[in-house]
Amino acid sequence: MGLKDRLRSGLQRSREALNEVFYMGGEVDEDFWEDLEDTLVMGDMGADVAMQVTDDLRDQAARENLKSSKQLEEALARRLAEVFPSCDRDPFDTTPSCVLFVGINGAGKTTTVGKLAGRAKAAGDSVLIGGADTFRAAAIEQLEVWGDRAGVEVVTRERGADPASVCYDVLQRADASGTDLVLIDTAGRLHTSPELMRELAKVVSVTRKRATMPVSVVLVIDATTGQNGLAQAEEFNHALDIDGLIVTKLDGTAKGGIAVRISSQLELPIYRIGVGEGIDDLQAFDALEFCRALVGEEGE
Repeated sequence: MGLKDRLRSGLQRSREALNEVFYMGGEVDEDFWEDLEDTLVMGDMGADVAMQVTDDLRDQAARENLKSSKQLEEALARRLAEVFPSCDRDPFDTTPSCVLFVGINGAGKTTTVGKLAGRAKAAGDSVLIGGADTFRAAAIEQLEVWGDRAGVEVVTRERGADPASVCYDVLQRADASGTDLVLIDTAGRLHTSPELMRELAKVVSVTRKRATMPVSVVLVIDATTGQNGLAQAEEFNHALDIDGLIVTKLDGTAKGGIAVRISSQLELPIYRIGVGEGIDDLQAFDALEFCRALVGEEGE
């Protein structure tokens, strides 16, 4: 299965609602526009995005004399793609680079770190993993499994150690070995806990000050959390000045539009998306291909 097929398969549940609007032979009338706007809102894209996109598409349909809903599928995909902010620098492709992964427990941070490490090593990059989640023994063990599988060194400390010290250690090791990519897993933090967020802010600060390479703070968001994912992103961004997003578990929700809302509302690029459990199901984000898969349009 190719990347596009994996993406379409992963977004199947999110696409089903829009497919009801864009059924074959559907006519573009007032009911169509109302249904489209409602469907975008219900897909967690947010009222502002839904209204603006629907209004723009309505204007385009009038200008270009588009009368069939099927004619508007590609136009909708292209208009939705414009909602996403552009990515000036991909921290996983532009090296040397250090990436700190943050997010709540269960979002998929540790698995994402492992998958990205394996992919980068296979592509010929030198990689180091930092296990800064020193509170959860299972996280370190999980990273070590990924590290062994990919042939990537995992730098960590004993359980309960200061996570900022782990970041310092792994960056020192990276400098000594000329590492291309440093991936640091942090402990899950509830965005509603000011104390835990302050501790995480310290980890980020230490890393940014110690690093001799560009540092990116990436928030891993579980798409199945829906609107709560937006609240998480807002709090993490406020506390840590996030650089970008990875959205996981898009295959487990019918409201994949939450990726549209979080990215556009916070003006944060999406670096990667997860549309399944396999290592190849963690994909580089392409806004147009994502929106085509979301809408149902095959594209060119």
